[in-house]
Amino acid sequence: MAINNPFAAYQQTSVFTAAPEELTLMLYNGCLRFIKLARQAMKQNNLEAKNENIVKAQNIIQELSITLNREIEISEQMSSIYDYIRRRLIDANVQNNGEFLDEAEKLVTEFRDTWKQAMQSERKNSHGAGGLA
Repeated sequence: MAINNPFAAYQQTSVFTAAPEELTLMLYNGCLRFIKLARQAMKQNNLEAKNENIVKAQNIIQELSITLNREIEISEQMSSIYDYIRRRLIDANVQNNGEFLDEAEKLVTEFRDTWKQAMQSERKNSHGAGGLA
């Protein structure tokens, strides 16, 4: 199936050619984007859009949890936090409560920022002074 939208084609190529660590960063950023869209929809009382975006954020959190390497000790702690984020997203959706979205967003932002720092540190160690912009 051909993609007529150049931006969509670029996005698809970005995903297919990204390294695993970059995909994880994309997932965190996507989750944050869906939380922001859900918050906007909540403010506009658009329940369908709110639900759709919260479910997308939940699916990303579920994917991040599933792909954890359970042989690494910290994975169980991360899994528990992912479960908590997912529950906050569900609560935000069911109770139409922006405070729960704020809490989930804060936790996902912390994960994303930590992941980005780890990527920068790894690239700096591997390639000298380089890293993410």
